[in-house]
Amino acid sequence: MTAVQGTAVEITTPDGTVDAYLAAPDDSTPRPAVLFYMDAFGLRPHLRSMADRLASAGYAVLVPNVFYRFGPAPVVELPDFINPAERPEIIGQLGPAARTLTPEGAMRDAAFYLDWLAASPLTTDGPVGVTGYCMGAGLALRTAGTHADRVAAAAGFHGAYLATDAPDSPHLLADRVTAELYFGHADQDSTNPAEQIDRLEKSLTAAGVRHRSEVYAGAHHGFTQADTAMYGAEASERHWTALLELLGRTL
Repeated sequence: MTAVQGTAVEITTPDGTVDAYLAAPDDSTPRPAVLFYMDAFGLRPHLRSMADRLASAGYAVLVPNVFYRFGPAPVVELPDFINPAERPEIIGQLGPAARTLTPEGAMRDAAFYLDWLAASPLTTDGPVGVTGYCMGAGLALRTAGTHADRVAAAAGFHGAYLATDAPDSPHLLADRVTAELYFGHADQDSTNPAEQIDRLEKSLTAAGVRHRSEVYAGAHHGFTQADTAMYGAEASERHWTALLELLGRTL
């Protein structure tokens, strides 16, 4: 593990300015780039600490506030620790921000994130890795399918609504993916039930995508998020092992 420098950065898009966080080893040596997609609670101290941990393994990690059209992070006031009793109200408050992010807009944004990373002196040339959490897992899969020539690996953890009946469900991009994928599903997750996990698995297999999909027994939606009551230490550490192994063999 190496020392890390974290910096607030801004990325300009036609729809506005994205506030983001960049974490990278503090030796100024170019490193493989990783695009890190937030969960619904957004860019906050815990996600910055996750980006720092990933950067300490030798990566330049960009965490954009994908709700930037609604406002800078945090887009709603968050407690230091999110309890189950507070969760529904917070999710409700986040609804207007979430509605500003369409699949089409998210993938336009992804091109700007990838361009920004490619232009940074802190990143090496070549394709990037992508990781996402909760809603970010779907964004990671969409990015791998939409920008296939630029993504070498993509991972999603406790992903939400990855393989629904909707005509724009993320799993429908499987046949465009060339990256290696990994998914760590929570088995206690109403946003990603067993039938959707199975549908995602079948679509990736049918498309010939290199992938591994695992269900974490006893894990809840949000198991990587230590500032919430859904956190599971064992599942979170398992996620770190899987993510670092994926990035280590692809970037």
